[in-house]
Formats: sequence, C-alpha cells, structure tokens
Amino acid sequence: MALESTVIAHGLPWPHNLDTARKMESAVRDKGAVPATIAVLEGRMVVGLSSEQLASFAETEGIVKVSRADLGRVLASRQTGATTVAGTMLIAARAGVRMFATGGIGGVHRGAELSFDISADLTELARTPVAVVCAGAKAILDLPRTLEALETLGVPVVGYRTNEFPAFYVRESGLPLKARVDSPEEAARLMNAHWETGLSSGIVFCNPPPADCALKKQEVEALVGRALHSAAAAGIRGNGVTPYLLDYLSKESQGRTMETNISLLVHNAGVAAEIAAAYSALASSRGGATP
Repeated sequence: MALESTVIAHGLPWPHNLDTARKMESAVRDKGAVPATIAVLEGRMVVGLSSEQLASFAETEGIVKVSRADLGRVLASRQTGATTVAGTMLIAARAGVRMFATGGIGGVHRGAELSFDISADLTELARTPVAVVCAGAKAILDLPRTLEALETLGVPVVGYRTNEFPAFYVRESGLPLKARVDSPEEAARLMNAHWETGLSSGIVFCNPPPADCALKKQEVEALVGRALHSAAAAGIRGNGVTPYLLDYLSKESQGRTMETNISLLVHNAGVAAEIAAAYSALASSRGGATP
C-alpha cells in the first residue's frame, strides 16, 4: 500500500519526518501489508523507497512538490520530487496499488470563492481508483465546502468507525457522513463493490485521530484563524500556504498539533494496512484479482 512523500519533505521538520516515515512503514508491516513510500528520484517514479533513499530524502532541502500537473516537467528535468496526495494516487494507480494512507487530504481553501484555491487532490480522487485512509481534510480548509465538492465529484466519503467527517486534529467536525464501515472487511467489500461496477473514482475512508492525542475543536479554530491572518499579512500564497500554516500551528500550540499530526499519520497507516490485507484476502477468496 502507498504512502506519500510530501509529508516527509514539507509536512514535518527533521528529524521528525524520517522518524514518522519509518513508524508509518512499520505500522503497515505490523498489520500484514507491504509499505510503498512513493516519490520521484532524479526523474524516476519510485514506488517503495529503500531505507537509504528514505533517509536521504528526509534530509534533502529544496525538494519540489509533485502533483498531477507537475509530474511531466519533473520527470523531464530529472528532478527529485515529493508526491502530494494527488501525485501519490496517480503513481500508485499506475503501479496497481489500490490503498493509500495519508494524514489529511487537500480540499477547498477558505475564501476559495475569491481565490479559486481548490486542491488537485479532489479532482484526482474523482478519477483515480485508489482508496485513501485519512483523518478527513486538513483543518485549515473549508470543510463543509470540501465535503460538498467531494459529493459533487462522485467520491464516496466513508466514516471508519465514525459518523462524522473528522477535522484532522479534531475527531468531530459536526458534518455528518452518509456511509460508515466498522471493520477492514466491510471496507474491503465496499471497495470491491464500488470498482466492480466500473466506477473509476477513489474512495475516502475517514479515520478520526486517536482520542488520546486529538485536540479540541474550539482551540484549533482559534489557532487556524490566527494562522490564516498571519499568512495573509506575510503575503504567503499558492503552494507555500499549507506548510506555513502547519508550521505556525505547531509553534503556537507548543508542538501539540505536530504531535497529533504524527500520531494520526501512524494510526492511519495501520488502519489502511488492515484494509489492504482484507482487500487482498477478498481477492484470493474470489480466485483472482479484484477490479
């Protein structure tokens, strides 16, 4: 199952990025699946970084972000790039990998009615048949509009042992979900049924952050409000917004948002691995590969 590399290059500082990446891979192995951290290395798409490549990647500065729109130029110029959710899904699908774990997906940014800032993750989910386990969308986003956009794009958003869309650092957002599964086997059956019909979209499995590290909704909203004001005052735009906001939140919370981020990343990896193992078992019981 796939793991992204943007969280290593841009989401967490050294040495937390390498430590978290290794913990995620260990969580996947512990649950019976094979981890494949995806990146672009010197113009080559790599599905499954080696331990040495992972360490080098975590320490290298200036790595570019790779989404769908960036992939061709990064390959042509033989650059090294960190794949976003969209980039990871695209490469995973080309390699036949159906399961992916991340922290939170991108979505509709606050104020998007003026900026039109909407993550490519949403359109990738609409056209790429990979299931994503995440803690909802990043808390800095407009969550109601993100959920509405996913529905419009035909992407199933399913609660994993929850009835609400998680808000990344927060277990509940107040936004109800239409579907829920309570076991890896249920998730695997849903994946199979979805793709067996010929649908080509991805699936979002929403896994709330562990209760012992989740933050309070009011606290996070206050932090995000100040972070957005700070980013606007500093003139931060485009790809620089999310790293800036996450760094601001970590500093203002004395590192608690980063601790929650790390915890939910490892938790999501473990859950995704359980679903991946169940999906593989379902394929075996059917006497061949599932769609």
